[in-house]
Amino acid sequence: MALTLDQIVDLTQFPLGDASFGARCKKTLDRDGALVLSNFIRPDALEEMRRESAAGQDQAYFCAQDHSVYLTPPNPDFPATHAANRQVVSSKGCICDDVIDQASPLRTLYDAPEFRSFVMQTTGEAALHPYADTLSSINIHYAGRGQELGWHFDNSSFAITLLIQKPDAGSRFEYIKDLRDSGAGDMNYEGVRALLDGDTQPDVLNMDPGALVLFRGRNSVHRVSPNESDTTRMLAVLAYNAEPGVELSESARMTFYGRLS
Repeated sequence: MALTLDQIVDLTQFPLGDASFGARCKKTLDRDGALVLSNFIRPDALEEMRRESAAGQDQAYFCAQDHSVYLTPPNPDFPATHAANRQVVSSKGCICDDVIDQASPLRTLYDAPEFRSFVMQTTGEAALHPYADTLSSINIHYAGRGQELGWHFDNSSFAITLLIQKPDAGSRFEYIKDLRDSGAGDMNYEGVRALLDGDTQPDVLNMDPGALVLFRGRNSVHRVSPNESDTTRMLAVLAYNAEPGVELSESARMTFYGRLS
């Protein structure tokens, strides 16, 4: 039997339908570029998510990819050593929405009108819709020893994640807020070069299992450092769109999931 929303989230501590709570969260996200709600998931629901994630790991698609920080193709106007073209690596596994059980607490949370309204208020989005394809709305990511998420800027305006299992060492979420201004066309190549060369030290966003994180990554460069333990990092990603009927592109689905449906 599926858990109810109040069995998944302590709605007294996190009153998702309360406008003043949403306003406080929005203020934090706007100011810091990140909102971390620790212990957002109740312990029993978190344990169910952990069991579900562990059981699904053998169905995960694992891949390693080289990419630029900007997630763009090589720019022939610059040398390979330029910040626009320098390659980093991302290596992880992923299971897709169609593997997530209908009774999963992740699906209950994702589909809950109260949660979606809270995310809309916090991010300032007028509407939020699931992906039209069968793979992209809810994903669970896995990172074993040595696996990492390389430095990058997001294409989306915000991301929602839930940490399910934390490694014993490594896998730090590192970032620099507003390193570029994509809306103004300022890519800040010098700032990215300094980061890649180790001349700039990033901040670390601390989170423990059960934490809900909203992060604005379009202009804030970020990465997850390599896992330095034998405990797999497990992270759920909850993805919405501002418009209905949107599918992740076929090329992106093949790249991230290894299949189209």
